[in-house]
Amino acid sequence: MNDQSSTLKGKAFNLEQFVDYADGSVVSKTLLKKEIGNITLFAFDKGQGLSEHTAPFDAVVYILDGKAEITIGGQPQNVSAGEMLIMPANIAHALQAKAPFKMLLVMIRGE
Repeated sequence: MNDQSSTLKGKAFNLEQFVDYADGSVVSKTLLKKEIGNITLFAFDKGQGLSEHTAPFDAVVYILDGKAEITIGGQPQNVSAGEMLIMPANIAHALQAKAPFKMLLVMIRGE
């Protein structure tokens, strides 16, 4: 992943158009990477996902396009374009693309 923040700072851009889908793949672009957290844009092809894992900090997910199933603490929920959720620190979570989807992930490191 490349930190693209230097080329983006001070310029307007369309998040949904900034990352493209790739057949059978997950595409990610790091927009900003700092000690206190990261902002990453993802595009998941249908059927792709991230296996269950935990993170030591809260994460905000905003769905830009498509639909996904996001499981937090064993509880699956369907999310679609225009929706967001906060994944709490240290709780297992996973996601699966029910259709191609794009998301913005904002991770903020805690104390």
